[in-house]
Amino acid sequence: MGRHKQPAIRDRILEACVDHALAHGLPDRLEPFAVAAGTSTRMLIYHFGTRDVLLRETLGRARQRQRDFFGDLLAVRPGEPYPATLRRAWQAMTGPAGRPYLTVFGKLREDAEQQLWPGFRRESTTDWLQPLEDGMRSLGRPELGTLVLAVVRGLLMDLESTGDAARADQAFDDFLGMLGG
Repeated sequence: MGRHKQPAIRDRILEACVDHALAHGLPDRLEPFAVAAGTSTRMLIYHFGTRDVLLRETLGRARQRQRDFFGDLLAVRPGEPYPATLRRAWQAMTGPAGRPYLTVFGKLREDAEQQLWPGFRRESTTDWLQPLEDGMRSLGRPELGTLVLAVVRGLLMDLESTGDAARADQAFDDFLGMLGG
């Protein structure tokens, strides 16, 4: 009689793999995940079946963490003008707490074949539209949510490409100034 899989162990392993991926990126081999999770590659396969399943689930869990974190940052706050919310969100997203998400998912967006997450480019765009539209609705301009998203994504790509945080921050502040913030 074989062992029964234990969801709590699987979940602990997945959390360790997500932590590792956010700190170091997705590994090419399973060994770094095994070390991070305090287990063996054989146990990773036992719990997840294949390397690709583990990578997809790692990305999925990391994406959920990102949605929770960035979603909280983009939420309308009573008494706070939305441009101030956007400024704080930009600082957190591009700061130490947000950069790991930008790095992991930036590389995923660059993957032309998107084998691990088909449709990721579309999803990673459309999932931010509603919170931004809600925020811009507080200014009476929900239709500007798309513009805000385009500016944020463009400046994030610029920042990732050049590393010039001061210039990207200034450009974002200039954009907020045009919004009235």
